[in-house]
Amino acid sequence: MAEREVPGERGRPTSVVHAGDLGEELRAVGRDRLLTVPNALSLLRLAGVPLLLWLLIGLEADGWAVVVLMVGGITDWADGKLARVLGQYSRFGAILDPAVDRLYILAALVALGVRGMVPWWVIGVLVARDLVLALTLVVLRSRGYGPYPVTYIGKGATFLLLYAFPLVLLGQTDTWAAPIALPLGLAFGIWGTALYLYSGLLYLAQFVLALRAPAPATGPGGDH
Repeated sequence: MAEREVPGERGRPTSVVHAGDLGEELRAVGRDRLLTVPNALSLLRLAGVPLLLWLLIGLEADGWAVVVLMVGGITDWADGKLARVLGQYSRFGAILDPAVDRLYILAALVALGVRGMVPWWVIGVLVARDLVLALTLVVLRSRGYGPYPVTYIGKGATFLLLYAFPLVLLGQTDTWAAPIALPLGLAFGIWGTALYLYSGLLYLAQFVLALRAPAPATGPGGDH
């Protein structure tokens, strides 16, 4: 899925961005702007997370759940596109957009786990990956670094997982598309899981490199 990016630093050898180095650039792109069109779309997607859980677990209305996932995918693409076209980048949006993607993944995984469509060990592995990375972000933040930059592997993994869920759900129906959708959904899910874990290892490698490097001093425009 399209993930909104805040312009990164220039000329640093490591991929982990020091928060102080982003001061001027983030101000230039409106770091404190909350009321933007891309952020509004991200909040709309966020509202769809509990709705998705209700449809999948409460009502087992798979058709409507697929619609919610499709709308979420479209608005995810749109908010990233609009952020670039309108120049409405913000730190809030850069954090919210990928966070909502992960909430959709978590919600869909839990719902499919409850219904016995996905093994719980797979859910545990994917959730553990995000928890470990969340802990590393706390450590990086204490050393003056910002969040991990978005990678194409991470984008691809999120794309595959988010599109695997509606295909798997469609594969459970009695429609003509079910025999095609189910194997495609399983393939997307397997490859998405593999790439999701691999991207997590890449982030951990960045974390180790950042820890080995001397903690950079915070500049005048720093965040702490």
